[in-house]
Amino acid sequence: VPFFSLSGSDFVEMFVGVGASRVRDLFKQAKEKSPAIIFIDEIDAVGRARGKNNMSGGNDERENTLNQLLTEMDGFGTNTHVIVLAATNRADVLDKALMRAGRFDRQIYVDLPDIRERKEIFEVHLAPLKKVDGLDTDFLAKQTPGFSGADIANVCNEAALIAARNNKTAVDKQDFLDAVDRIVGGLEKKNKIVTPAEKRAIAVHEAGHATVSWMLEHAAPLIKVTIVPRGQSLGAAWYLPEERLIVRPDQMLDEMCATMGGRAAEKVVFDTISTGALSDLEKVTKQARAMVTIYGLNEKLGNITYYDESGQSEYNFSKPYSEDTAITIDKEISILIEGQYQRAIQILKDNQDKLMQ
Repeated sequence: VPFFSLSGSDFVEMFVGVGASRVRDLFKQAKEKSPAIIFIDEIDAVGRARGKNNMSGGNDERENTLNQLLTEMDGFGTNTHVIVLAATNRADVLDKALMRAGRFDRQIYVDLPDIRERKEIFEVHLAPLKKVDGLDTDFLAKQTPGFSGADIANVCNEAALIAARNNKTAVDKQDFLDAVDRIVGGLEKKNKIVTPAEKRAIAVHEAGHATVSWMLEHAAPLIKVTIVPRGQSLGAAWYLPEERLIVRPDQMLDEMCATMGGRAAEKVVFDTISTGALSDLEKVTKQARAMVTIYGLNEKLGNITYYDESGQSEYNFSKPYSEDTAITIDKEISILIEGQYQRAIQILKDNQDKLMQ
C-alpha cells in the first residue's frame, strides 16, 4: 500500500494559498494511487483550534490550510480508499471539527511504558548486545520508571559504551546502572572545584533527603545518594518512585516532606539555609499548587479545579478565579509547603544521630 508521510509544518509557507494547495496535491496523489495511507506528523502545526479570540495572531493562512484538510477528509466525494493517520503531543489544542466522526474519529493514546512493557523493550534492545549471563531484565525495568522506548534504547547504547571504555568483554548490571545515572543526572564533573565547606553542606543536604524519606511511610524508596557533581547539580538523592495510578493527599504530603528534607537538614545542622535547595523548592511549589488548584485536595477551596483540559487557557490573560481566591490559593500553597518544612525539621531533630552518621 502506498504510504505518504509528511509533517504538519510542511504545509506552512510564507506565501498565501500554498498550504491549501499542498493539501489538495497530497490528496490528489493519494487518490491516484489508492488504496493509500497518508500520515501527518505533528498535526497541531496546521490543526490548532480556530476561534474568534485567537491570541496566536489570527493566522488566516493556517486556517485556510485546515479548512482544506477538513474538506479533503470529509467532503462529498469521501469514498476514495485513502486512510489518514496523524500524530501529535498536543491533542488538547486540536480543532473540534478535526476530531469528529468521519475524520480523526479514533484516538489512540500512547502512554509511557509500564514496568512489564519496559522489560519487553529492554529484551528487544539487549538482543544485539554481548551481555553477561543471567542479566535480570526485571531489575532493569524497575530501575527505569518514566522512561520511554527511546530512553531505554539510549540506556542500552550508553551501557555498551561504558563497558567498552572499561575494556569489558560483556555488558553487566553495573554498566546499566551507570548508564541510567548518566542519562538521568548528566555527566560526572569530578574536576569541579568544590570547597570543603560546600562539600559538607551538600553532604548534609543530601543526607537530609535520605533520612526524612526513610522515616516516612509513603515517600519513594531511596536507591542512591551522591555528592559527586553531575550536570547542573552538585549532589543528588535518587529515588525509585512507585508507579501509582491514584495518589492520595498523605502520599503527596510525604513526598513534599522528603523533598524539603534537604533544606531542613541545613537548618538543623548549620542553623542557616542556602541557595542549594532551588530545584527542591520548585518541585514542592508545583506539587502544592497542583494539590490546591488542580486536584481539589484543599479544605479551604473545597472540591474545585481550575485545570483547563482544552489547553485554551494558555491564550487567556485572565485567571479563571477572582483576586480573593488568588490570595487564598497563594496562602494555602504557602501553608502546605511551610507545614511540610517544619515536619521535616522535627523528623531530623528526632533522628539527628541518624542524620550525622
